[in-house]
Amino acid sequence: MLELSRTARLDVLVEGYVRMPHVAGTVSLVRDAGRVVVVDPGMVADRDLILRPLRELGLRPQDVTDVVVSHHHLDHTVNIALFPVVPVHDFQSVIEADTFTRRAADGVQLTPSIRLLATPGHSPQDVTTLVGTADEVAALTHLWWTEEGPADDPYALDRDQLREQRERVLDLATLIVCAHGPAFRPSPSTPR
Repeated sequence: MLELSRTARLDVLVEGYVRMPHVAGTVSLVRDAGRVVVVDPGMVADRDLILRPLRELGLRPQDVTDVVVSHHHLDHTVNIALFPVVPVHDFQSVIEADTFTRRAADGVQLTPSIRLLATPGHSPQDVTTLVGTADEVAALTHLWWTEEGPADDPYALDRDQLREQRERVLDLATLIVCAHGPAFRPSPSTPR
């Protein structure tokens, strides 16, 4: 696998949660090598919860160069249109405007410090975004909803596959930016 540089800046724009019936996905911003990447622009209580922190970081939606979706559930995709027509990366393709380019996500290097991994687990179409920063190798992923898991994801079709992908990510990352809770550092008690 290609070496991951450590030059990116990672900011969490929205920390996700599940407090039924309210659900919000974690929305992240990654900057590296001239690219401005939004990961999982999904459900939030108000779109300004995404746009305000972006503005506070000195960026406009037009500055975004790429969008990555971890999978195709609406709580991670519903706000893609906040951003201009840019490449949208998923597990099998890059979509830009009306152009669909098929390519597998596993190992795709967006920049020297941003790499996509195919990590089927929560859904068969899951993608984890690895980000090398000066201090961390962060995994932006839905393999964990929160630090507690759940150990048995109710949407996972294959528990063994989920476990295998969690181990793969834990071998690479020092920080997990999970789908519906605060980021956490893996420990022996992290659900496998």
